[in-house]
Amino acid sequence: MGKIENLDFKKNTLRKINNYLQNISYKNNKREFTVKNPSGHHAICAGLTENISVKINGHVGYYCGGMNQKAHITINGNAGTGLGENMMSGLIHVKGNASQSAGATAHGGTIIIDGDTSSRCGISMKGIDIIVKGSVGHMSGFMSQSGNLIVCGDAGEALGDSLYETNIYIKGNVKSLGADCVEKKMDKNHIKKLNKFLKEANIKSLKAENFKRYGSARKLYNFKVDNIGNY
Repeated sequence: MGKIENLDFKKNTLRKINNYLQNISYKNNKREFTVKNPSGHHAICAGLTENISVKINGHVGYYCGGMNQKAHITINGNAGTGLGENMMSGLIHVKGNASQSAGATAHGGTIIIDGDTSSRCGISMKGIDIIVKGSVGHMSGFMSQSGNLIVCGDAGEALGDSLYETNIYIKGNVKSLGADCVEKKMDKNHIKKLNKFLKEANIKSLKAENFKRYGSARKLYNFKVDNIGNY
């Protein structure tokens, strides 16, 4: 493992930093990076494709970690709109809060948000796991297709509106449910899976048994029982 390399926005442009990180070869022994003075720049660490670790010290703007594959990105600050949009794999960990549409359309990987996130968290998510230690805003899980949305705080209005087969777990209060979203039974398999997510996010004070699960009533789309194994 090579030593940690520092990348400073006071010395480099966004294009140069992103291009450098996007073209790290799997043969390169440089696998750990620290990004300094991000100053709210947009699209930092977008399009990474290698199993590298990037620590961003400061707040980031829109679409940080978008289209991520394999990389582990830690943000020591807050994140703007579209965090991890369309990411495929890897991990994004926000030590602060995130704005709206975190994890939008994401196919895989994990996003952990230590604080709160705004509206439409997980909109149209397609397989990602999103763990929010705080609360989420209105219409979170809107049209979400698969994956898991775990919220340790409260949820705003219209939770899970028009969702498909995403599992939503809420510890706190839900202001209102969206169209076709209903509370569902928590069986031992759901509890086991949720405990795994809580452990991954280093959440030790909460128990899976105290969460409620929400999902689709399957009345707004054509559900085929033959495909149940795909969800």
